[in-house]
Amino acid sequence: MREIGAQALAAVLVAAFATRLGAADWPQCRGPARTDVTTEPSGHPTGWPPKRLWEKNVGQGCTSPILARGCLYVMGWKGTEKGGTDSVWCLEARTGKKLWHRTYPVPYQGRVRTGDEGQYGGPSSTPAFDAETTYLYTLSVDGDLACWDAARNGEPVWRMNLYDEYKVPQRPDVGGGRRDYGFTSSPLILGEAVVVEVGEGAGTVMAFDKKTGKRRWRSACAEPAGHSSGPVPITLDRLPCLATLALSKLVILRTDPGHEGKTVAEYPWQTDFACNIATPAVTGQAVLLTSNYNVSRTALLEISGSGVRQKWSTRDHAMLSSPVIHKGRVYFIDTRLSCLDLATGKTLWKGGNFGHGSCLATGDDKILAFGNGALVLVDATADTYRELARVEEVVRGTCYPHVALSDGIVACKDRDGSLVCFSVAEPAPGP
Repeated sequence: MREIGAQALAAVLVAAFATRLGAADWPQCRGPARTDVTTEPSGHPTGWPPKRLWEKNVGQGCTSPILARGCLYVMGWKGTEKGGTDSVWCLEARTGKKLWHRTYPVPYQGRVRTGDEGQYGGPSSTPAFDAETTYLYTLSVDGDLACWDAARNGEPVWRMNLYDEYKVPQRPDVGGGRRDYGFTSSPLILGEAVVVEVGEGAGTVMAFDKKTGKRRWRSACAEPAGHSSGPVPITLDRLPCLATLALSKLVILRTDPGHEGKTVAEYPWQTDFACNIATPAVTGQAVLLTSNYNVSRTALLEISGSGVRQKWSTRDHAMLSSPVIHKGRVYFIDTRLSCLDLATGKTLWKGGNFGHGSCLATGDDKILAFGNGALVLVDATADTYRELARVEEVVRGTCYPHVALSDGIVACKDRDGSLVCFSVAEPAPGP
């Protein structure tokens, strides 16, 4: 199918934007503020069960879809043992119509991969869309950091390979055997920079000029990168900072001018099999961490200039699902959807059967949970697990990618590349 022209694409984007004033974009990994929380309502009850809009296979990988200005952006890998390509897709969110599509050669797994090689492949990083420039940023499992102009058919703006540029070594064995899953960090747009985890030696975290790709700063910490989705913004005593879960510890670093990359605090957190996977959740000046294996707990850590203090710890935990903090409660999935009290860590309830899934919180106090092929709406304020609506057999594969919600559209994707979009928008009123 012929790609839409630049002027026509601009018209599509303007029209889409005009019809969605007030809707909340989902422009990056874990949503507007990288928290899996949106101000947008769930559409319940009139929008449920949701209308199935379209489906498409976009290629293998654990990357999650994002939604911005009426468009859906996603990545996927296709190929054989001899080689393959990553695809970067821009699709019309309501119809699935291809607006543009870019490809580049890349291996199925990173060049220094080791361990659990049958469990993953293709891109794991989620793209990020910058509203100011209309640029889209992507990162392949083999370290290809790229910038595309979304308003000009995905025209390449700049690109580099982090393995080539910084000679990033294979991650060390931190228990249970050596594991390296390649680059999994999702780009974070921070002012005039795009931030990603890079790794040992050159700096755990680096910021690149979002228009040119030139490096602006790097973290003083040179810890090997973790396998989570990457840095999360946090403000400490009015100073802008980032929290990132590296391979063996939580690192808090400054981002204010003149102090970029300076370490504020560290806290040891090291899992066997290098499975620091769930992204930290931030609330005020506290960070919530969760993981499995030898750690197998969830902890709320209070951060200050004098260090880190653990406020509470509980044995309830998740391995992959990043925690969602909403109105004094914590939600995550580890087979079941769990709800914890944020102040104490006490488990309030558990329910459902989601396997390795994800969840988000909506503006009308609902939890949208996705896993084991099902999309489920849950009451976030209830004293017990209470389902409000359910859709079965959404996808067949493992639901590692995060569910996304924007402008009444719910996007669900599995590891095999099956992408399905629903509408939860209220039906339009009659004449």
